[in-house]
Amino acid sequence: MNPCAPALSRISAVRAGWSSSGRKMKGSGKSFAEEQLYLEFSHQVENCIFPLHTSITLFLLSYCDCKEFRVFLVSSKENADVTLLQTVLPQDLEVRIISRQELPVMVQSCCLPVVVKKADNFCRAGLSVALRHIIQKTYESDTSKKEVLELLGFKKTCLKACAEVSQWTRLCELSIPLAVERFLSEPPEPQSPVPEEMLQLEKKLREPVRVHNDDKIRRQKLKQQQEAEVPRLSPGSGHREALGESAEPPTENLEFRVALSRLRVQEAPAETTREPVHIRKMQTSDLPPLDHLFAEGLYFTLADLVLLPCIHQFLAHMCKKPCGILAHLPLIAAWYQKIQEVPGVRRAAAACRLQFVQVSDLLPTWDEQPPVLRESPETEEKNCLHFIGGPRPTISKLMKKGIEAKFSPHPCPTWTLDWSNLPAAVSPEEGKMSTERALRKQQQLNNLVSVVTNMAKPGDVVVDFCSGGGHVGIVLAHMLPSCQVVLIENKELSLVRAKKRSDDLGLSNIWFIQANLDYFTGKFNIGVALHACGVATDMVIEHCTKAQAAFVTCPCCYGFIQNTLKFTFPRSEPFKEVLSYKEHMILCRFADQTAVQLPQERRLIGKQCMCLVDLDRAWAAEEHGYSVQVISMEPESCSPKNNMIVGVPV
Repeated sequence: MNPCAPALSRISAVRAGWSSSGRKMKGSGKSFAEEQLYLEFSHQVENCIFPLHTSITLFLLSYCDCKEFRVFLVSSKENADVTLLQTVLPQDLEVRIISRQELPVMVQSCCLPVVVKKADNFCRAGLSVALRHIIQKTYESDTSKKEVLELLGFKKTCLKACAEVSQWTRLCELSIPLAVERFLSEPPEPQSPVPEEMLQLEKKLREPVRVHNDDKIRRQKLKQQQEAEVPRLSPGSGHREALGESAEPPTENLEFRVALSRLRVQEAPAETTREPVHIRKMQTSDLPPLDHLFAEGLYFTLADLVLLPCIHQFLAHMCKKPCGILAHLPLIAAWYQKIQEVPGVRRAAAACRLQFVQVSDLLPTWDEQPPVLRESPETEEKNCLHFIGGPRPTISKLMKKGIEAKFSPHPCPTWTLDWSNLPAAVSPEEGKMSTERALRKQQQLNNLVSVVTNMAKPGDVVVDFCSGGGHVGIVLAHMLPSCQVVLIENKELSLVRAKKRSDDLGLSNIWFIQANLDYFTGKFNIGVALHACGVATDMVIEHCTKAQAAFVTCPCCYGFIQNTLKFTFPRSEPFKEVLSYKEHMILCRFADQTAVQLPQERRLIGKQCMCLVDLDRAWAAEEHGYSVQVISMEPESCSPKNNMIVGVPV
C-alpha cells in the first residue's frame, strides 16, 4: 500500500466535500471549526512547503494539536503543482486548496497567513498575529494545555511587538525566513558566505539571559555546582557538548529543568532547603550566569517554533554539500539540538514529515574563530546620540537656507460634527474616557473628518491606519455610508472594542484587520492616521504614496523618531542638504516639548520644531508627486500634538 495514500485521500475528500463557496456539501459528515486559516502555497521542495511562513504555521498547528481551524492552502500560481503536497502536509490535518480569486474580498487585501471567521468583518493577518491567535484559541478550547499558552512567554508578549519597531520580531518573522528562502534557492558552495541574518541570531544567542526572578535561579545553580564540585565550564564547552564530544554522560541541568517546568502543569523545581549563608550573601554580580538555552533565553517560546522550521531547512540544505558555514554558528547548532529535547517537538516534527539532521555531521574542524558582529557606523551613530544645547542653533541653520516653520491655512477651521445628534456609539465617550478628554478627542475628529469628507467620493476605500479603538474609523464609516472604511490596528483588544461599537451601530461598510501596517496590501483611496506614534506616521505616508492615495495624518511622539531599516532622517532633499541626522534628532526631541504644563516660550519652540519635522515629511512626499500642506488643528488646545499633514497626489 502506498504510505502517502491516506494523505492523498484526505485532500481529495476535502476538495470534493466543499463547494466553490466553501459551504459543506451533502455527503460529507465532517463538521469544521468556525474560523478559517488561509496559508499561501507557492511551491514545494522535497519535504518543505514554501513560503516558509506556511511551513511554520503548519508546524505550530501540529505542535499544539490544534483542530480549531479550517485550513486552506492558497495557490499563488494558477498552475501550481499540488500533486505531491500529500507527502509534506501534517498527517492529521485536513486541507483544502483554493485559488487566490476564491478568497474572501477582505482577505484578498492582506498578506497571508490570515485568520477570519466566515462571513465576518474581522480578520487577523501576518505571521506573528496569526500564530499568537492559534495559541490563544487552542488554550481556550482546552485549558489543560498549559504548555501551549506558555509559548507566549512572560506577560504573554512573545512576538507581540510589530516588526516595524521590534528588531527581534522582524528577525524572527521576516529576516530569518526570507534569508533561508534565498539560501535554499542557491546551490551550496564550499565558500558560501554566512547569511547576515544567521549571524544576527548567533549574536542574539550570546546575549546574557534575563528572566523574572533569575537571582533565585542563579543562587540555586551556584549551590548545585558547589555540591557537585563541578568547576565552571570553559568557553566553548557548550559547543563541544552540542557536537557530542563531552566525555561525561549528558544530564538535565538546572536551567533545562526550570525551562521544562513551564511546559508542564507543575511549578519550577523547588529547593527543599535554603541555600547556605555564604550563597545568600553573595553579590548578584558574582553569581554564575544562566545558560541561554532557547531563542529568548531560558524559556521555550513561540519564537523557537517560528525559527525551528527555518533553521532545519537551512541545515538540511547544507547536508547536500557541507560548506563549513556551521563552524561560525555553534550556538545555533547547540540550540537546534537542545530544542529537540522539548516535549512535543519531535511529535510535531514527525507529523510534518520533518527529519532532524545530525549537526555533528555538518561541522568541520574549527580552524578559525566565529566572527564577532559589529554594528555598522550608521547604527552606532543612531544608538549613541549626544544632544548638546537646544534647538535654536539648528533652527537658525535652517532659516539661513530659507527654511522656516510655516503653516498652511486651515480649509474649514469652524466646521464641527453635530455630536449631540449622533448615535452614542459614534462618540469617543463610548471609548471609556473622561468627559474632558472625550471633548478634546471630538475636536481632533472634527479636524480630520472635515478634511476626509471633502476628499471622499462614493465608492472610495478609506483606511484608518493605527486605528486604536476606532475613534476615527467609526465616525468616518457613519458619515460616509457609500465608502468602505478599513481599520488596521496591531493591538487586538483595541480592535475588539472598536468592532463592538461598530456592531452596536449596525455599520455594514467597515472592516477590522488586526495586522502590522505592511501586511495590508489592498487598494485604497484615502489613508488616515490620528496620532500615529513616531515613525508610524512616516510608514503611513509611505504606504499612501505607494498606493497613490491621499493622506491625512496627525503625527505624535516625535521623540521616538529614529533611523530604521526602512527610513532615514531627514526625509527630504532640502533638509538633507542642511541638517545631519543628529541635528534632525534635536528637532524631533524638542518637538515633544508642547505639553500644556510647560512654559509658553518652551511650548512655542516645541511647536516650531514640530512644524519643521512635519515640513520635512511634507517635502519628502512632494518628491513623490504630491501636493502637501502642514496645517494646525483648530482649536490648538485640542491636543499638544495638533499638526495635520494633508497630501493629495497631483
